[in-house]
Amino acid sequence: MSILHPNLKRIVTAIVLPLLFCAVFAAMAAAQEAPVPPQADPTDESALLSALADADPQEAIKLDRQLQALWRKSGSASMDLLFKRGRDALETGDTRKAIEHLTALTDHAPGFAEGWHARASAFFKAEKFGPALADLERALALNPNNYNAIYGLAAMLETFGNKRMAFDAYSRLQAIHPNHDEVATALERLKPHVEGSSL
Repeated sequence: MSILHPNLKRIVTAIVLPLLFCAVFAAMAAAQEAPVPPQADPTDESALLSALADADPQEAIKLDRQLQALWRKSGSASMDLLFKRGRDALETGDTRKAIEHLTALTDHAPGFAEGWHARASAFFKAEKFGPALADLERALALNPNNYNAIYGLAAMLETFGNKRMAFDAYSRLQAIHPNHDEVATALERLKPHVEGSSL
């Protein structure tokens, strides 16, 4: 298809991505208003997120590790193994294998938010932006507080030139995790585009 129409990828991106961006934000808003689905230990997660919002940088590192450990538990040893294999393949740059493992994971554990988030990363690295965005939508619908998934969404929005929505996503991330490594720099970078340059 690319031989017949070299601009096809650009055209599809221009049409599909804005629709997907809107769907992702709508899913995030709906998930925040809806009751939180039961997870392994929602009390701990709430307490960790609350502490993260007020933590100093050193404490934030510890809280981040605890949240990541909590979110990466699928509740099934076999699903955890698929998740590990997918992440390992992603780290070695084998996006095809990563997508295979993570697709098996999302097929068998559709309620496991980190599976969708990990596959979104694999799709993004494979330059399959539509599927990456769709998986971020699923991940954030299941876990709207996943600040790393929000970061991935914001980075995609910025990459495709939607600075206003990227700024909003980065702002949401900052509200959850003020000490996130990249968020202050990203907001500073986008602020002139969103609010106008100061004279």
